[in-house]
Amino acid sequence: MLRPLVVAVLVATSFAVPAADAAPSAMTLLRGMSLEQKVGQLFVTYVHGQAADEVSAGNQRDFGVGTPAEVVAKYQPGGVVYFDNSSRDNIDHPRQIARLSNGLQRASRLPLTIATDQETGLVTRIGAPATQFPGNMALGAGRSTRDAERAAAITGAELRAMGVNQNYAPDADVNSNPANPVIGVRSFSGDPALAAELTAAQVRGYQRRPFAPGAVSATAKHFPGHGDTDEDSHSTLPRVDRTAAEWRRLDAPPFKAAIDAGVDSIMTAHIQLPKIDPSGEPATLSKPAIDLVRRDLGFDGVVITDSLAMEGVRRLHTDAEIPVLALKAGVDQLLMPVDLGTAIDSVVAAVRRGELTEQRIDRSVLRVLRVKLLRGLFTDRYVDEERVGTRVGTPEHLADAQAITDRTITAVRTGSLPMKPTAALVTGWGETTTRTLAGLLGGTALPTGSAPDEERIAAVVARAASADLVVVLTNDLAGQPAQRALLDRLTGTGVPVVGVAVRNPYDVGYSAPSWLATYSHSAVSMAAVAKVITGVVRPAGKLPVAVPGPTPYPFGHGVTW
Repeated sequence: MLRPLVVAVLVATSFAVPAADAAPSAMTLLRGMSLEQKVGQLFVTYVHGQAADEVSAGNQRDFGVGTPAEVVAKYQPGGVVYFDNSSRDNIDHPRQIARLSNGLQRASRLPLTIATDQETGLVTRIGAPATQFPGNMALGAGRSTRDAERAAAITGAELRAMGVNQNYAPDADVNSNPANPVIGVRSFSGDPALAAELTAAQVRGYQRRPFAPGAVSATAKHFPGHGDTDEDSHSTLPRVDRTAAEWRRLDAPPFKAAIDAGVDSIMTAHIQLPKIDPSGEPATLSKPAIDLVRRDLGFDGVVITDSLAMEGVRRLHTDAEIPVLALKAGVDQLLMPVDLGTAIDSVVAAVRRGELTEQRIDRSVLRVLRVKLLRGLFTDRYVDEERVGTRVGTPEHLADAQAITDRTITAVRTGSLPMKPTAALVTGWGETTTRTLAGLLGGTALPTGSAPDEERIAAVVARAASADLVVVLTNDLAGQPAQRALLDRLTGTGVPVVGVAVRNPYDVGYSAPSWLATYSHSAVSMAAVAKVITGVVRPAGKLPVAVPGPTPYPFGHGVTW
């Protein structure tokens, strides 16, 4: 165990020099660690439960101990990742999260990286009262690096107040495939240059500057680029047929911009790139793929895998083989192995038999320790549980979030807008979303779900006769013919109809008298679209992707009044 005085001296030294020179302090820390402790630093695990001392059947099943703190004490991982209640049930409210973070930090010999996926928008682990934003593609429509940076700075400051010191964001994928089932609005844009500008802005916002209080580590993902897939790596192993030259032109710019901005970490994708690595290995386990970030882009920070529980990385190898193969490929940290004990043991065994050298392990541990030193975790690993309520969801943060969102709404076709309805009908996709927007417009909500039947469509059409405006929320018109039928039938009533694409903007390629794209169904986006409909705010967004037919629109299209 490291003596407290030694650690204090090391930390003081590391904060007096630039990040690149923190390695000597990290090296001294490394010399006090056993092989098993070093290997532990290469893993980031999930835990079950909302309190460090809460016994959970999930922890007993997956780790052989009852509480999150016992998981950390037993395995001494480098980090822990939080998930919401639909998964590992780590998240309830800000003070609870802060208390969990402190409890886990107390259980760990070295400071933990505590992470989550707070991309904002579609992927948001921590909801209100934390400040909510509409997500990356909405920021791409807004075209403002200042807004992107501010959104990340707010999100990062609130995460750090809750004890979360790393965000697995921003998503740096270029969404070049409209059929992409897993990225879509998580991407800033289908344009590499715009995606690069906003990726760099968010890295600056999250990390702010070296040693900044309240900053968190950013993680650009999913390298080398998940934007051109038409399959989801959670459930299969997608293939991207990019040549190296195409990759450099189409997918690399946001990652290069993130590196130039000083990003702490880059996350890999579980995708095949047969024209770059014909072996068929997913990028996470592919040395040629990892060489792209190390040699081509010159990144010497932490490379972390996407979840090792995903099918995309488990398709070809056993759970014991995967961590060893990832380290041999050049990865540093391994996220969420299916069986943490087996994963750690497999790496230790690989070192013992000479398949991996201890020097190879040391290189990755040094990178992990450098980031922890850089983010001040050796001097400031705990948070003030009593003050977290005054730092999360503040009036200033909420006002900034709404103002930023107001600048993202894209009008593709204005029709009769703006107008101030007295009897608006809001219908279509989303139970909560339709009711939220109807309340803001002082109208009536008749949600239909994603696939309304003929009876439901007929009821909505009949109700439209008494409305002076019908707003139809859509989500995936290309894959939902019943939603298209609803929109067409309502358009035929003669009542003014506004289509609102509340997720991917590709819906605006279908026919409607007026079209707005929000890129999000969050409450802040519904507030912004209500302002646009009623003329309180002029639409300022521009399409961050090209929209294919039936009525195509080019990248950058957007109208106003």
